[in-house]
Amino acid sequence: MPHFEGDIDKAAMQESSSPQSSSPVVHDLEPGPAAAPCAITAHGVPNLNEMFDNDDGQFEFAELTEEEIQAAISVPELAPSVNISPPSAIHSSGQHTTPELMEIFYQRLFPFKDVFQWLNHSPSPTTSFTNREIAFTLQNDVYLRYQSFPTYDAMKKEVIRLNPSRFEVGPVYSANPRDRKIVRKAAFRPLEKELVFDIDMTDYDEIRTCCSGTKVCSKCWNFITVAIKVLDVALRDDFGFKHILWVFSGRRGAHAWVCDRRARELDDAKRRAVASYLEIVRGGAQTTKKVNLKRPLHPLVTRSLNILRDSFSSAILVDQDPWRAPEQEDKLLKLLPDKVLNQELKKTWEALPDQSSTTKWAYIDSLAKQGVSKSLNAKELMEAKQDVVLEYLYPRLDAEVSKHLNHLLKSPFCIHPGTGRVCVPINSARPETFDPVDVPTVSQLIDEIDEYDATHKASESSEKLADYEKTSLKPYVEYFHRFVSDLMKEEMKEKRQWDQENGESLNF
Repeated sequence: MPHFEGDIDKAAMQESSSPQSSSPVVHDLEPGPAAAPCAITAHGVPNLNEMFDNDDGQFEFAELTEEEIQAAISVPELAPSVNISPPSAIHSSGQHTTPELMEIFYQRLFPFKDVFQWLNHSPSPTTSFTNREIAFTLQNDVYLRYQSFPTYDAMKKEVIRLNPSRFEVGPVYSANPRDRKIVRKAAFRPLEKELVFDIDMTDYDEIRTCCSGTKVCSKCWNFITVAIKVLDVALRDDFGFKHILWVFSGRRGAHAWVCDRRARELDDAKRRAVASYLEIVRGGAQTTKKVNLKRPLHPLVTRSLNILRDSFSSAILVDQDPWRAPEQEDKLLKLLPDKVLNQELKKTWEALPDQSSTTKWAYIDSLAKQGVSKSLNAKELMEAKQDVVLEYLYPRLDAEVSKHLNHLLKSPFCIHPGTGRVCVPINSARPETFDPVDVPTVSQLIDEIDEYDATHKASESSEKLADYEKTSLKPYVEYFHRFVSDLMKEEMKEKRQWDQENGESLNF
C-alpha cells in the first residue's frame, strides 16, 4: 500500500485558499454522524456540486494520515469490481455520479495508459511522470495534494483505491512531490508543465441570453466553439505550437493543454507574456467598454476578426439577440462613437419597437449613410463596430490559469460531479461538430457496457474488446490515443537528435 505522509494533527487539517498557495489555513475537523457514509467532515467546505458550478473551483487540505484517508474513502456497499450491479440499482439515487459508478468507471473505462504516456512523453517512466504532482478530490470533498507515482500501474491502483470524484494534474517538480518536506526548500520548485488555457461560460454570462447559471445549450456553446477556433490558430501560427489538446470541462467550458516541450518549459514570466498577448477583452461586468485597441490592428486581431465575422451574425445577432429590449440596446449605443448618430438610432428604434438585434445592427450603417450626423467619422464608426464584434465574441480568457507553472487543472477523462459527463477531448480541427449535450455520462457508459455484453454474450469478439470500445466513449479515447502517439513520436525524435548531437560533440 502506498505510503502517505501523516504528520498533521488528528484534530485539524490545513487548508489553502488556492492550490497555488503554500500558505495553509487551519481547518478544524469533526467526525461525521454515525449514519454518514464518510467518517470525516470539513467545516466550511461547500457542497461538491455547488463548488463545481465554477469548473475550476479548488481548495485543499494538507496530507492525511493513512487512517484518515481510509476513513475518507470508506463507502459502504461499493459495487464489486467484476460483477456489476444492474443499472437500475446503481441509478436509483437520481444522482449524476455515485461512488459505485465512479469505481466501475476507473476500473473499466478510464484510459490510464494513455494518460500516463501523455504526462510522461515516453513509454517508460521518466521524471516527467515520477516527479509530477497529482491532486485528488475524494468522495467526501477532502483534497489531497502533492501525490506522485513511480509507474503507470501504481497510479492506476491508487486511483482505484481512493476512488476520487476527480483528480487534477500539476507541474513536474525538481524533486519527488512526496519528498518535498525532506529536501531543501530552495531545491523543491516547479520545472515544467503544459501551458494551459481555460474558457468558461461564466465569463459570457453578461452577454448570453439563451441560458443562465450552469445551463448550457448549443446556442451559447458557440462562444466556446469560436474561442477554440481563434486560440488554436493563434497558438499554432503565432507561437509554432503543434500539440494542443482541447478538453471539455464537463459542463460549460473547455481547457487547452499545450503539450510541446517548448511550452512545458516556459517559466511564469513567459506564460504571463503569452496570456497577455492573447488577452483582448479586459474588465468585469461593470466595465462599459472592454476592448480598447490601437490602430492599425495587430495581425492577431485582424486574423481573429476574419474568423469572428463568419459567426457574429448567427451566434450573436440571431442566437443571442442581445439588444432587442430597449434597456439592452443602450449597451450597444455606449460602444458607438458619435452622439448624434446614437440619438437618431434611439429615435428610430423607439418608433419601431421590438426590432431584432439584426435589424438594429443594420440601422447603424443605414443611418450613417443617410448623413444624419455631420460630425460622423466613418473610420471611427468602422473601428467601433470591429470592437463590438471582438467584445461580444472574442475568447474571454481566465488569464490567471495560464500564468503560473504550479496551477492545477482537471485531468482529461475525469467525471464532472455536477453533470456526470466525461471530460472528453474536442477535435480542434472541427470544433463546430462538438455538442456538450451529446457527451456521455458515467451512468450512460455503464449502461452501454451492460447492453453490449447482453447482446453479444456468445460472441468471442466481444471478449477481445476493451470496455470503452463497447461504448460511446470510443471515438474520444481513440482521438486522445492518436494525440498522445504523435506527441511521443515527436519527443522521441527530439531525444534521438539530442543524443546524436551530444555524441558528436564529445567525439574528439
